[in-house]
Amino acid sequence: MLLLRTSDDLPAPESYAVWFATTGAGRPSALASDRRLPALAERVEAAFNEIRETWWRLGREMGEAPGADVAHTPTGGAFGSDFGLMLAWARLAESVARDSVACLAVCDDPWLFRHLASFAGVAAGRPPSLWTRRAFLAMRGVLARAAVSARMAVTALRLRNQKPRDVAPVILVYGHPESRADGFDAYFGNLMSALPHLRRMLHTDCPPAHARTLARDGRTASLHAWGSPLFALRLPAVRWRPERRHTHGPHGWLVRRAAARENGGGGPAMNRWQIHCQGRWLTAARPAQLAWPWENHAWERALCRQARSAGIATFGYQHTVIGPHQLNYSTATNPDGLASVPDLVIANGPAYARELAAWGVPAERLAIGGAFRFQNLAAGDHDPKGPVFVPLSAIPEAAEAQVAAARRLAERGRKVLVKEHPMYPLSFAENGNLARTDVPLRDQRGLSAVLYATGTSGLEALLAGLPTYRLMLDDRIAIDILPAQLKARAVTLETVAGALDRPEPPPVVAREEIIAPVDMSRWRQWLAAPRPSSRAA
Repeated sequence: MLLLRTSDDLPAPESYAVWFATTGAGRPSALASDRRLPALAERVEAAFNEIRETWWRLGREMGEAPGADVAHTPTGGAFGSDFGLMLAWARLAESVARDSVACLAVCDDPWLFRHLASFAGVAAGRPPSLWTRRAFLAMRGVLARAAVSARMAVTALRLRNQKPRDVAPVILVYGHPESRADGFDAYFGNLMSALPHLRRMLHTDCPPAHARTLARDGRTASLHAWGSPLFALRLPAVRWRPERRHTHGPHGWLVRRAAARENGGGGPAMNRWQIHCQGRWLTAARPAQLAWPWENHAWERALCRQARSAGIATFGYQHTVIGPHQLNYSTATNPDGLASVPDLVIANGPAYARELAAWGVPAERLAIGGAFRFQNLAAGDHDPKGPVFVPLSAIPEAAEAQVAAARRLAERGRKVLVKEHPMYPLSFAENGNLARTDVPLRDQRGLSAVLYATGTSGLEALLAGLPTYRLMLDDRIAIDILPAQLKARAVTLETVAGALDRPEPPPVVAREEIIAPVDMSRWRQWLAAPRPSSRAA
């Protein structure tokens, strides 16, 4: 039996044996910590793994609707949408509701509450207000899209002179702060230095100041330059509108929630602007070949279709890592199948090539190009008495949990080094044992362990032969980015200190089975300089 309540409408403690709280719910002091549902983080993650096929099926169906290309939910993107997490809570609640032990579920989310209340075996209390939350998100969305509209119109005017017109091969990249004008790119390493004919185009996420800095090399430009300021003025009207069969189907409350949340920010407007700019650029410039860090997001699917219609060869280079929770890499949610997948998908190494093949990329459209971002990793420098390195996640809630775990370790006398994510900083206070560092993992020496939640640091630590711990969260998914044959030791806030007090030997990893060295000869072949006769008319 499941008692469903909000955090301000709790039942008497004697009416339930255990409790759990869903994402975003309050944690009143009346909830005794010793009665919390055991192994909650593990159960939520197991439920997430079980709903994979459901999200893929719904994503494919939702992606067929016009306008779905501005949303993350239809692609199965776990970093951009928590729709899968909501499906996981539903799976867990259904399971608990069938148990004979009475369990309290604290849920303050108005959509999720109403979805859970429809299950057999659930005794629901007063639901949280829906209209206030909907009104807030609707108003915030209008303001956010209006801000995007104004900012994009101004940016297009400021960068309008960045319009190279040659047909050289191009890498399209995000505006990473570590990319430089000397030819180094955070995603493609020294590829621009090795291929002097190569050009770099910047995604619309790159701020104008950074775009102008990178453009000093004479080979870099911003997609903003191709955008129409008049088109930017239409962005406030851009919203994701799922079809009625999904908003009123078996998962209707969760689909409506996903749409309200995505439309409650500027994301749909930015995605529409990106698709607009890249389409105009491809039509006008017609580069010979195009490569980019591929994640199978909606704007990338549009890019594949746009490039294919212009006769441009596309190369999707695996964006760092692919793990079991990154469902967007599967072709299962592509409504048009392989039509919106690059001509060639280039993996970092053998392990990831196998994962991409298992998730629907045909062997004839797969290749291994090597890992630009993992070329300079140190190995074997493990000191059991050294500090614990904590690279913070790009997800704020996960990063906050990492800092909380770091404090627990520091309080027990462990030296802890915390490094903020380069694109998503998080403010926190240092103390005697807990210190901030700007030194990346590859340049650290004498570490005892690495505690990560999401991101590439987990893979880097394992490849360096360091004891590696993945922090799981009890109210959301710490997205696992490791390939199938690699496992970090999973811990929670409650178990992290004990796990590090009983360390396991550093893992032995056959690096060549996971990632490969960069094969520059293959990159020269894929992104070869065009012959003069190939210049577009």
